[in-house]
Amino acid sequence: MAQVYRGSQPLPAGYPARLTPYEVRTREFAARRPGVDPDEVREFQARVADELTTLTETVRLLSQENTRLGRALRDWQSMHARECRPPHEQHPDVRDW
Repeated sequence: MAQVYRGSQPLPAGYPARLTPYEVRTREFAARRPGVDPDEVREFQARVADELTTLTETVRLLSQENTRLGRALRDWQSMHARECRPPHEQHPDVRDW
């Protein structure tokens, strides 16, 4: 299966291609009778594209925050590990029975 790209980012194999706001805004449909009001369709597409834009930005910001928190956690763990005794060292007051 070919690798699918959206926004220059590869999607894992098996994932459906993600829609972009541009794709939603510019998608055209074949006219049929009886049909729907094209103006209503375009208005709805614009609303969906705006919502998709907002959600995409939210995911981007949350991903950045997740990365920042992951780094902070690793830094804290490294600092804490240096301050703690290795598990094989016993405290001087502890005796083997």
